[in-house]
Amino acid sequence: MSETEDDGDTFGVGIHVTEAEFQFVVHVPSDIDSGWTDPEEFQRLVEQAVWERLDREATLRRLAADAETGETVTLGRVTLRPDGTVIDAAFRESVVET
Repeated sequence: MSETEDDGDTFGVGIHVTEAEFQFVVHVPSDIDSGWTDPEEFQRLVEQAVWERLDREATLRRLAADAETGETVTLGRVTLRPDGTVIDAAFRESVVET
């Protein structure tokens, strides 16, 4: 089922752990709205929506303590419209919400 513009698109979000850094990961739906024309822009909007709802420092500190190198830890999902409006956000219990 394709989502309408009013529903937005749902992006899975996570953090990939390497030896040197944390990499923010966005899982893009295959039937993404045509309004998303700039991949860097929607990555930025998704990341912004996540860190507005989660305590970034506390979340990354917890990942540093619990996650293994090479692991991608799923934080949850964010549903956005191409204009950046957040429709919904849901995160796993172990992340630290603001």
